[in-house]
Amino acid sequence: MSSGTRRRAIAFARRLRFYVIAAWSAVTLNFLIPRLMPGDPAQAVVQQLEVKNGQNLPPQTVEAIRKLLGGVHENIAVQYWHYLGNLFTGNLGISTGNFPTRVTTLIGTALPWTMLLMGVSTVLAFLIGTGIGALCGWRPGTRTDSVLSPLSTFLAAVPYFWVALFALWLFAFRLGWFPLAGGHDPDADPSSPRYWLSVLHYGLLPALTIVFSSCGGWLLGMRNMTLTTTGEDFVLLARAKGLSNTRVLFRYAARNAMLPQLTGFALALGAIIAGSVLTETVFTYPGVGSLLKQAIDNRDYPLMQGILLFTTLAVLVANFLADSVYVLVDPRTRAQGGDAS
Repeated sequence: MSSGTRRRAIAFARRLRFYVIAAWSAVTLNFLIPRLMPGDPAQAVVQQLEVKNGQNLPPQTVEAIRKLLGGVHENIAVQYWHYLGNLFTGNLGISTGNFPTRVTTLIGTALPWTMLLMGVSTVLAFLIGTGIGALCGWRPGTRTDSVLSPLSTFLAAVPYFWVALFALWLFAFRLGWFPLAGGHDPDADPSSPRYWLSVLHYGLLPALTIVFSSCGGWLLGMRNMTLTTTGEDFVLLARAKGLSNTRVLFRYAARNAMLPQLTGFALALGAIIAGSVLTETVFTYPGVGSLLKQAIDNRDYPLMQGILLFTTLAVLVANFLADSVYVLVDPRTRAQGGDAS
């Protein structure tokens, strides 16, 4: 094994170790938070279910809840061991607000909707904002830059729910171009093309509002970084060599200016799992964001814990992938990692 390969392997192992420790910390906090609450969490859940159902729960159900949440008189280490065992088998508990449905079932049902809406919208906003931002930063002061940069600043300052509510009022309520709520036509057969067309129709307006609102941030970040990068020595050298403006922009200036964008993009992708509570609430979209709001309204602690855990782990995985891509894109990171080792 060459020295360069060995250094890269050591740097990769260090990054992996950090994220494993971070994931373990997130799992441990997810275990401790409900148990730090005063009283017996299992008994509180049992009482809540009994009030909701109007009858006492069977003893086996009470015992199952106690095994999942533990009790004030049980050993915390034993509870933690059982919690890790349930976690590795995919058992995140039973939703108290949707009893007796499992938390994993609810998240698995809502997750595809969020991935479809937030995933496509985030990628489109990143590509559009980064591309336009690179062009504005490459030629600052032009008419395009003079119009788009202040507009992006304005969009970044406007609260998203204002944009969403206005779009819903204008395009759905007044003009009737889009549905007011939901994620698909309830009368359509899921196996028919009509169903998927209705999914596209219902999701188009919330997706457009997300892209419209978040493009400004990506544009401003890329514009400012490109403007800074164009003054670097390697860009001036590329221009002095007589390379075309297009090659200098995309091969040298934009490539280096986009490095901070990659980190933000990775965090945005990780946050997709949590959905957008505002978006899904305004448009009554059946994603993880709406599910989280329902869990908060119903004080459904197992479901809140499950969504929090999914979100945290997704952000860690996305961040780890971003760090790995960073090493491939930026040679300086590899050199620093080798020196540090």
